[in-house]
Amino acid sequence: MYERASPYTLRDGGGFADRRRRAGACDGDNEPVPATADDVAELTALLGRPPQAEFEVVVRTPAGRPAVIRNAPLLDDGTPMPTRYWLVDPDQVLAVSRLEGDGGVRAAEAAVDAEELAAIHTTYAAERDAALPSEHRGPRPHGGVGGTRAGVKCLHAHYAYFLAGGDDPVGRWVEARLADATGARS
Repeated sequence: MYERASPYTLRDGGGFADRRRRAGACDGDNEPVPATADDVAELTALLGRPPQAEFEVVVRTPAGRPAVIRNAPLLDDGTPMPTRYWLVDPDQVLAVSRLEGDGGVRAAEAAVDAEELAAIHTTYAAERDAALPSEHRGPRPHGGVGGTRAGVKCLHAHYAYFLAGGDDPVGRWVEARLADATGARS
């Protein structure tokens, strides 16, 4: 039984301010934890292939497994990686996929403020682009959340960013829908 949409980020019962303060915190010191060999193995199993870029685990499940990862802005071969945050917890991925399958992308885009959505795309892109190596002169990642410049493309990407501490209006919308769905199944 799925008890709560996001138990990982609410360790001490806090709301968004606590989540924001702990953005990326996995080790209790508010610092992202570099991927361990076990994390790489788990992500390889989830993806069906080895990860193609460095990543950090920024949110873990209560059991300590990766829930959200933060990708490097470039793949190992230099290819731009527009999606900075990935939702990798299988239970969360399935729940968000069901929401998307029920028309969630269009519903979320209609429900959130367009200016707030545009602002989060800009913030996300700036954070990702700031992580590019200063000497990088090749192609750069583009777009905001999920690689899009406008609107909503992927609820998973928005929710991952929200869980990692981003003030994402679509992520908030997803969390509320997941909580509603969980309550309906109880």
